[in-house]
Amino acid sequence: MSQTKSFNLPDLGEGLPDATIVEWFVKEGDVIKLDEPLVSMETAKAVVEVPSPFSGKVLKLAGAPGDIVVTGHMLAHFEIDPNLPQRAEGQDTGHHHGAPAPAAPTPAPAAAPAPAAAAERADEGTVVGAMVSSNAVHTEQAVAVGGVKAMPAVRAMARKLGVDLSRVRATGAEGAVTMNDVKQAAEAGTARIGSPLPQAPSPALRAPSPASGGRDASVSRTPLSAAGKPMRTAPPGVVAKGQPEPLKGVRRNMARVMADAHSKVVPTTLNDDADIHAWAPGNDMTSRLVRAIVTACQTVPAMNAWFDGDNLTRTLHAQVDIGIAVDTDDGLFVPALRNADMLDARGVREGINRLRQQVEDRSIASSELSGYTISLSNFGMFAGRYATPVVVPPCVAIVAAGRARFQLTPVMGGVETHKVIPLSVTFDHRACTGGEAARFLRALIDDLALTH
Repeated sequence: MSQTKSFNLPDLGEGLPDATIVEWFVKEGDVIKLDEPLVSMETAKAVVEVPSPFSGKVLKLAGAPGDIVVTGHMLAHFEIDPNLPQRAEGQDTGHHHGAPAPAAPTPAPAAAPAPAAAAERADEGTVVGAMVSSNAVHTEQAVAVGGVKAMPAVRAMARKLGVDLSRVRATGAEGAVTMNDVKQAAEAGTARIGSPLPQAPSPALRAPSPASGGRDASVSRTPLSAAGKPMRTAPPGVVAKGQPEPLKGVRRNMARVMADAHSKVVPTTLNDDADIHAWAPGNDMTSRLVRAIVTACQTVPAMNAWFDGDNLTRTLHAQVDIGIAVDTDDGLFVPALRNADMLDARGVREGINRLRQQVEDRSIASSELSGYTISLSNFGMFAGRYATPVVVPPCVAIVAAGRARFQLTPVMGGVETHKVIPLSVTFDHRACTGGEAARFLRALIDDLALTH
């Protein structure tokens, strides 16, 4: 009798309760070998390629691309092939992959490794797949699926933009499709999934008639249930306006984080303007904001801290790691600019550019998205003057900069037009006093007033 085993979705190193299926590399009925790519999953921070923990026939897959799988729930079910390589019983990665179906008595486990070897590899339980044979670092590889070579993050972006990878001109190493290839194809509209050669629009898609009041007759209003709530009428997986959709990936995690912060933090916000009339030409706004935050943190260390509300403990940090809020279509990322207190203006700009590029490419490591000691939101690059930014525990403060403007400023003998930056500082009043926050804001304003 053949042995069957289930593979449950492991913790992908994110500490999150679920992940979204991006793309299956196999289909039901296929035979897969140990450690071959099984599926790519999108978490709140990255697109992760999950290898197969078994060799054998795929009996069942948990869902379709776009479906959400809860950590610890069944991801795939296999019929084990004893003629193909399998992981030895003693080579468990530490993840729970589900109990095997009843079968012949399990053979005796392999001999335990020597104590020294076991100590060296004690942390391997966080690795997905069979990587216990060595301590080598495994980097993300471009995988060929359907004749197209691309990394999981590139495939995720192609799916999001509706791009058919088989129709994209590859410019990457060894014929791999790159993120830039996908974006260029999306902009050109030459590789849309299922799109034939351009044709004249059908009558149903032509401009609406004046009688319709400017609204396309094919666009209906949001369907509501008897209770007045939005009701789904389209099949699952179909994206359409007016249809409730489950939040996924980054946006799903953002909802959880913000709700958690709202339930724990006691926020208070101070607002003021920083006069930058004295700035010499060539000053970088974000770099100056980062420098001012560093100076303010050194002046008032209580704002550069973590607070544990459960144990009522506070940790003051010697270094200043600033979380830089980066807005994307998928949701909010906050990568950490490490050791900002040791960087000059050029280093700050290069660091921010690197983080933004990695966020855009979805290549940023999860370790870069946590551990910051204070954060910055430069929302003024879009619009807005003041805000009440959200403090995310364990941090105790966040700085927000609004859109710079010119205002009349009284000076000796009359008035002048000065450029100012609106500033907002939200702090957790459980951990900081109003006086500390005010002195922090004063230090921000004073540093930003300097010429250089």
